[in-house]
Amino acid sequence: MDKTKKIIAVLAFIVFLSIAGFSLYKWIIFETIDAGSIFFSFLALTYFFNWLNWGHHEGGGEKDELGTHIETQSAKIGYYVLMILSGLILFISEGTGNFNNIDNYPLVIVVGLTFVTVPITEFIYSKKYK
Repeated sequence: MDKTKKIIAVLAFIVFLSIAGFSLYKWIIFETIDAGSIFFSFLALTYFFNWLNWGHHEGGGEKDELGTHIETQSAKIGYYVLMILSGLILFISEGTGNFNNIDNYPLVIVVGLTFVTVPITEFIYSKKYK
């Protein structure tokens, strides 16, 4: 990674820290949580890691064999991590492990969708080759 790309990666990380720090400040001082700040801090963190991995903010490096392998394995692992984290967020935010006591139905639907997304996608994609 040349000097310019390193500087851009550092700037992306500084932007992430600034947005996340501002969100944390507002939460501690004013006891408010801003969804926009949370969203944009994750977006800045995404840019930072894409710069580190691929050298540009859009992600997905060169389409050589190694780049394709990295993307495939990352997608598989990321899917299962996201599935587990969404389930944990559901139960932690609701404060219960009992499904009958959960009132956040949109989040229940999102957690349910994490289970069926890959099988449905594989089914549709497999039709292309059968």
